[in-house]
Amino acid sequence: MIKEMMVNKKILVDDALECLLMPSDPAHDSLYASMQYSLMAGGKRIRPCLFLVLLDILGVDSNLYINVACALECVHTYSLIHDDLPGMDNDDYRRGKLANHKKYGVGIATMAGDGLLTYAFELLACENNISFFKRIA
Repeated sequence: MIKEMMVNKKILVDDALECLLMPSDPAHDSLYASMQYSLMAGGKRIRPCLFLVLLDILGVDSNLYINVACALECVHTYSLIHDDLPGMDNDDYRRGKLANHKKYGVGIATMAGDGLLTYAFELLACENNISFFKRIA
């Protein structure tokens, strides 16, 4: 039962993540492509899926918190991008694909990770299903 729930939540999270990052200025296309490259590189999406399944178990409508789940995945992806950088683990591959810095360069990869982390906070700050007082705490 939990496994089926996780599979269903992964589909929801993947669909939501696919629509998140849209550049508003063509000058930022390569940065957004780098962010999207790592965000959509695959993976089990365990963190956001567990969050959504837990909400369902607690009787809370998890569909109202999909952006919070996406924020969790943005933070996780940021950590993976930065972990792969030459100054850290210097990994060439992540999930069978070139590491972000190998495809886009160290500078863009660093900004992509930073952008995903910052965007996670934006998603949380704009989450109307969480009270204002909890969002600022």
